[in-house]
Amino acid sequence: MTKASDLRSLNKEDLNNKLTSLSDELLKLNYQKRIGGLEKPHRFREIRKEIARVKTILNEKVSEAH
Repeated sequence: MTKASDLRSLNKEDLNNKLTSLSDELLKLNYQKRIGGLEKPHRFREIRKEIARVKTILNEKVSEAH
């Protein structure tokens, strides 16, 4: 889990890349859940929170630019 202060030091491109990788990981977890081989169900919550953090930081950076 990444802290918000660490995310704030990244630029927009890095944040977008992180968001993409987290979304891909969430899709993989959903696939594993449907197949029935999910090992770490707590990761759903962690990834969703991480995605929310990244989106919040991205929105802050966009509002700073205006």
